[in-house]
Amino acid sequence: MSSSPVSAPVPAQPYGPPPLRTVQVLGGAGAGSSAHVRSLATGLAARGVRVTVCAPAEAEGEYDFTGAGAQFAPDAVSALRAACAGADVVHAHGVRAGMRAALALRGHRAPLVVSWHGEAPAARGALGRLGRLLERHVARAAAVVLGASSDQVDLARLRGARDARLAPVAVPAGPEAAADDAGKARAELGAVERPLLIAVGSLVPHRGYSLLLDAAREWRTLDPLPLLVIAGEGPLRAELSRRIEAEGLPVRLLGRRRDAAQLLAAADVAVLSSRWEARALLAQEALRAGVPLVATAVGGVPELVGEGAVLVPYGDPGALAGAVAGLLADPERRAGLAAAGRAQAATWPSEDDTVAQVLSVYDELMERSRR
Repeated sequence: MSSSPVSAPVPAQPYGPPPLRTVQVLGGAGAGSSAHVRSLATGLAARGVRVTVCAPAEAEGEYDFTGAGAQFAPDAVSALRAACAGADVVHAHGVRAGMRAALALRGHRAPLVVSWHGEAPAARGALGRLGRLLERHVARAAAVVLGASSDQVDLARLRGARDARLAPVAVPAGPEAAADDAGKARAELGAVERPLLIAVGSLVPHRGYSLLLDAAREWRTLDPLPLLVIAGEGPLRAELSRRIEAEGLPVRLLGRRRDAAQLLAAADVAVLSSRWEARALLAQEALRAGVPLVATAVGGVPELVGEGAVLVPYGDPGALAGAVAGLLADPERRAGLAAAGRAQAATWPSEDDTVAQVLSVYDELMERSRR
């Protein structure tokens, strides 16, 4: 009796569509955008999306995108083009990253999403004209522009975006600092028996640190004398250092600090002196930690903080100095502002909310392409 041949097993066919493939493009290693991409990569990977992050090597070293479930590719042109060639959606974070992604996508049909968050409006003069040209090119190349604040959405539309939407960015909440940590931080900084003020951010012109030093000059009349510490690094360091020394200002430049959140929790007042911000990282961390905040009423800051901070006009060092001095003299107001800040922070979207909104945009774009 002859036996019939045994056929080879047929491999099981996967059910449903293949997983969505997205490339997240970072133009730099800025704290806000890098933390956002890390959060986004974690949430998307947990939902079955294949994520590749193209970013500077130092960003991978600090934010560990691979640990979040993503693949990492350096931001070299060849690596970016190769990653984009296999993507269903490319998502760039920042205008410069958007320009690089648009160039890498030439010849490919994957839609481009660009998040605008944290970039100051283009300056005046030749550099400003170049910046506006870049914004127009990126706005028009993007299938969707996601603005972190309403003014970013308005700017994208002004620059010619076909589809611009509000998409507030949720920054991951760090661990709460212990009371002992706060005491140690104050001791380290020399602010055990004097008020401690803190500003955090890169030492670049739009942060308004020159204005902040003008305000610090007025604080020299206060008793006890407050100490202002600035955590951040950048091209203005030498200029600011010379001025602090020449004018005898009660200010210390700390450089870039990995423990900025712990330093913030130890402060009596946080100060944001920027010429422009979208969803300022310092403002978010201060309100979450219950640290009273004095900030300039610029960009997306009023929308972000609501009644949870004291707002002053940009360019008025007297108003900035007076607002800080008033808080230092009024412990009850500081306590009330801390509570209002925490209440305002509770209204912000969570990381899950942010991931869900971004994923819904990707799904919408995929549906468009299928049609």
